Amino acid sequence: MNNMSFYRLYWDKLNRIKKGFPIIGIVWARQVGKTTFLKEQFPDYQYFNLETPETLSFIEQDPWSFLREHSHVIIDEIQRCPILFSYLLEIVDTRKIMSDFIISWSENLILSEKISQSLAWRVGYITMEAFSFEELSQNHTLSPDPIEQIFKWFMPVMYDREVSPIEYYESYIATYLERDVRQIKMVQNLTLFRKLLSLLAGRIGQVINYRSLSDDIGVDEKTVKSWISILEASYLVFQLQPYYENFGKRYIKSPKIYFSDTGLACRLLWIRSAEELTNHYIVGNLFENMMISEIKKQIIIHGQWEQLFFYRDSTQKEIDLIIEQGIQQVPIEIKKNGTYSNTYSQGIKYRTNLNIKHKDQKGYIIYTGNTISLGNITLSNRRDFNYTTL
Repeated sequence: MNNMSFYRLYWDKLNRIKKGFPIIGIVWARQVGKTTFLKEQFPDYQYFNLETPETLSFIEQDPWSFLREHSHVIIDEIQRCPILFSYLLEIVDTRKIMSDFIISWSENLILSEKISQSLAWRVGYITMEAFSFEELSQNHTLSPDPIEQIFKWFMPVMYDREVSPIEYYESYIATYLERDVRQIKMVQNLTLFRKLLSLLAGRIGQVINYRSLSDDIGVDEKTVKSWISILEASYLVFQLQPYYENFGKRYIKSPKIYFSDTGLACRLLWIRSAEELTNHYIVGNLFENMMISEIKKQIIIHGQWEQLFFYRDSTQKEIDLIIEQGIQQVPIEIKKNGTYSNTYSQGIKYRTNLNIKHKDQKGYIIYTGNTISLGNITLSNRRDFNYTTL
């Protein structure tokens, strides 16, 4: 599959942003195929990659002249030259040309702060992650076996190279630690930081216990929280907050942790094949992770405003996922099984009976069997589940 051109779903969102902002800011998770995407979708723009030493040196010598003399340009990895932000501010305010500059970067905390302080409303953002199911399907690379897909990977670059996931992800982790994390002052011990990453992989789908992680790693709870924030800002993990009718409680209770790419989690757990994963203790959690990640991608891609939560009450009744759509909530249970069991819908039915406001809500159970409907609960298999149809 070398030199393939991959179908991505982000173009419509980019077109919307292009009309309203002088700068398009594209935030990338690492290795999601940004260079190919940018050059294909903006063929009339001049492309400058600041990871190239010669290009960076050229721009650093006279950034003001560079911006003033160029229009319709892509500046990739702009974090390599932070001084450009100050000059961009004056240039775009003078020209008032929509989508005159496209800037892109792999997210980090330092860069986010600089952008928020300097460019504010002048940048229209888009966050681009690894492949979604729809993109894999359009590219004819979606595996019919969910276990294989969990292990296989979602990174576009992996479908353009002949390399094993074990080798790829080991290199990915090493590069991330050496290039990105080493620059962050809050991380002084890369060995302990990687240990946290591995421990989180073993606790996918669980409520984060900061004290337990602190004891296992040997750093204080404050450090654990700051390191998890770094991982989240780098798009390696994401958190799911608990759902409460009381809005304030959602953000003071402990969240659950998930990985943006299940292939990376498999590598951190030393899982060597899809066959080995089939009987692994964490396979159900990884299936849940994959589906929640997919729904999250659909929301980002289609520009929707839904929020995602999990539900657990004082009696330990749980629902894997709550999609909040304004005043409506859509409950979803996720099970890695091909045969339906009445126990799967217990959490949804319990919450519906508990609160009259939810009597008419529709619930979903995602599993690997056939799609059928049971009253207000729809069973949807992994392959034809599409968040936009909810």
